[in-house]
Amino acid sequence: MSDPQKVVTEGMALPPAVRTRNVTKYFGAERVLDNVDLDLPTGSFTSLVGPSGCGKTTMLRIIAGIEKAGGGTIEINGVSSAKDVPALGVVFQQGSLLPWKSVQKNVAFGLELAKLDKEEIKERVAHALETVHLTGTEKKYPHQLSGGMQQRVGIARALALDPPILLMDEPFASVDAQTREELHDELLHIWEKSRKTVLFVTHSIDEAIVLSDQIIVMGARPGRVIARIKVDLPRPRTEQSAHLMPGYGQLRSKIRNLLTPSSEQAQSEDIEIPVPRDDFEVIQGMTSMTSNPAEHESRGN
Repeated sequence: MSDPQKVVTEGMALPPAVRTRNVTKYFGAERVLDNVDLDLPTGSFTSLVGPSGCGKTTMLRIIAGIEKAGGGTIEINGVSSAKDVPALGVVFQQGSLLPWKSVQKNVAFGLELAKLDKEEIKERVAHALETVHLTGTEKKYPHQLSGGMQQRVGIARALALDPPILLMDEPFASVDAQTREELHDELLHIWEKSRKTVLFVTHSIDEAIVLSDQIIVMGARPGRVIARIKVDLPRPRTEQSAHLMPGYGQLRSKIRNLLTPSSEQAQSEDIEIPVPRDDFEVIQGMTSMTSNPAEHESRGN
């Protein structure tokens, strides 16, 4: 006799963790986003790539609730009502650490705003710092840390909230190449363990391929999706192993070609390539939104 629970589970398709439809945005009279549709499968790692000024960061900020869309809808875990939206973790480009607070206090900042119990805050902070290999730095201040360590603190602060969805806006753009590769491996390790849904904004094609399950390519202003590409390289990956995998070069060339001006005809193309195996106010606003989302507007229009 078949297991009825197994039949039900296999027959159910989970909704995307994030779904946007026809999202538009204007800055004054300029249209910067043009009917952007995104689907981020639950537990997946998605990178958003495109030329400078195409609206990648604006799109992430709209999903986060920091910016308001000019039109369209945004659903988080199947709902668009802000009061039902789960907590979102956001990691900014520069870490956006508060210079007058220690590492421990920076990581605890959002938890304190959420008014969690002191003992729970202590445990979450310790776990988050251990996850990013920063145990022992609790009493240090941002100016005493390297750029890579500051970024780890920013990631730890987001992880401490234990959000089901993590939004990352070019978090490694300001660090040197070697540190970036190390952070890639750390992020992959964290993601493999947690399987959070991640949206990762980057200018780097290589970074997107190493990290992602899918890559969404945006065209120049007005920003719009021109391709959705499945990354079929086997996991687990590391920075070094990904570059050696068959099909890596083909995938990289395909994305680079899409980002050239002559690729405008590729709009809304779905592609599967077979591959052989910050600011204080922003942080405060984001944290208050996750702890009491009912006070904030719906992300859609």
